[in-house]
Amino acid sequence: MPRSIYLPDLDGETTMKMLTGLAMMLATAAALPAAAQTPPPPPPPEAKTQAMPYVMASGMSDLYEINSSQIALQKAQSPAVKRFANMMIKEHQKTTAKTMAAAKKAGLNPTPPMLDAGATASINELQTAAPGDFDRIYLAQQLPAHQAALDLQQSYASGGDQAALRANAKAAAPIVKRHVDMVTKMQAGDMKGGNHSM
Repeated sequence: MPRSIYLPDLDGETTMKMLTGLAMMLATAAALPAAAQTPPPPPPPEAKTQAMPYVMASGMSDLYEINSSQIALQKAQSPAVKRFANMMIKEHQKTTAKTMAAAKKAGLNPTPPMLDAGATASINELQTAAPGDFDRIYLAQQLPAHQAALDLQQSYASGGDQAALRANAKAAAPIVKRHVDMVTKMQAGDMKGGNHSM
């Protein structure tokens, strides 16, 4: 019976090294096309109307923004991207504090925000990005992440089940909308020029 794959007669250790190396090359090649396509996943549907899922999703969104932007302060090449990242840290720390205060006002006792596996993968992608690719990948993550956050805030503001949190979402939505607009302009314009007012 003919063999479909020919492997020369090598000892087991050499064969295993070759196969491991091939598997690593294939995994790396498979990951490359997705380099700028790994934003954190959108929040679950129940977060748009239910208090505790909303608080957790909003907190995780903020935490992703803070953590990704802290990496950007270290790795970004463009001064405009660094200024944007600095603003993201400050503004998302504020929105987290306001959301937690609104949750307590609504009688909830939420745990501190945590990243899920998808958001952690996005952070890992930023940590391992080559310096020349970082700004593009960071902004490519920021746009869908902020669009999902904007949808969350707008949806909960109009249909959420707790008044204090609806007011919080209504206040957060224009902040997130401004971030969406800024990222869109940065992607369309010259990031190196630093001529973006932030």
